[in-house]
Amino acid sequence: MRQASKAICLLALGMAAPAHARVTSVSDAGFSIENSVEVADDARSVYALIATPARWWSSQHSYSGDAANLTLEPRAGGCFCESLPGPGGSAGSVEHAHVVFAAPDRELRLSGALGPLQTEGATGTLDIIIAPAKDGVRVTMRYVVGGYVRTGMASIAPMVDKVLGEQLMQLKHVAEEDKR
Repeated sequence: MRQASKAICLLALGMAAPAHARVTSVSDAGFSIENSVEVADDARSVYALIATPARWWSSQHSYSGDAANLTLEPRAGGCFCESLPGPGGSAGSVEHAHVVFAAPDRELRLSGALGPLQTEGATGTLDIIIAPAKDGVRVTMRYVVGGYVRTGMASIAPMVDKVLGEQLMQLKHVAEEDKR
């Protein structure tokens, strides 16, 4: 894709909001969020794309600063992990979550503390559900978090919701670009 076209797409992505995004509940003990979009593609292609986060996850929301370092093994026990390159080789790695349920072309469930939640006494379950929709599939991300967050759950829930919503919009964009 040409740079100007890519810049326009990314600008539009930044302004677009998921078809459905919200913090569904919040308390001192945790929070839950839900984001969903319709994707004009088939379930098999979308599931395969989900399993390739290096293609759609934002580099801005990675530890290494490069989404190319992200991998996801879509099987029970699989890792949503990131390699941390360093001078002369590897500087380490990060487990963002591990897969606890995998139903190809339908659902992927991960358990872990995403992003800043890793430095807190919290963890969560991220469900990614693919269901038939009018012009393709509806992809829904539900993230339920529990534990202790020093700044309070109410302060972090909207930020996590925003970041996951952005990732979901990027997934939609990449899937629909692949379809063209």
